[in-house]
Amino acid sequence: MIKLSRVAAIVGLTIPLAFASTTARAQDIVDTAVKAGSFNTLVTAVKAAGLVDTLKGKGPFTVFAPTDDAFAKLPKGTVENLLKPENKKTLASILTYHVVAGEVPASKIVGAKSKQFGVKSVQGADIAVDTRKGVKVSGANVTKTDIKTSNGIIHVIDSVILPPKVKAAMAKTAAKHH
Repeated sequence: MIKLSRVAAIVGLTIPLAFASTTARAQDIVDTAVKAGSFNTLVTAVKAAGLVDTLKGKGPFTVFAPTDDAFAKLPKGTVENLLKPENKKTLASILTYHVVAGEVPASKIVGAKSKQFGVKSVQGADIAVDTRKGVKVSGANVTKTDIKTSNGIIHVIDSVILPPKVKAAMAKTAAKHH
């Protein structure tokens, strides 16, 4: 089980109405992702990494959820490779990098005093947040915010974000193959 004692501390904030969502808070994060239909790869990865029970847990969590199209942007074969049992630890590291302990609504992100800051992921590395031109998290665009669930919030992103150590290892592997 992943320790969820690290809570993102972001304070003081407001939200443009364009970011508001009226989704009713009913299902947990996993069930909400399944029902949406655009997170099939994410749900498959969460199952392969053994994180379903965690993300169905009490929470609250904030998940920066990459869509199926976001996963499709990864180099060919990456997803299939990550889903292999021998890569479960790396997959879990990538997925938990998309999760923050506690609820971090868009209002806290766009209203932060600083336009560039980090929030601690449950994986342990900081997710870089940049609100200077739209909202980006570790380079991915946030395309929809504040999807409320029974155990947290989902923000939709257009790319898979990688923890710095995984990103460096993948770059090193790619360089060896070229």
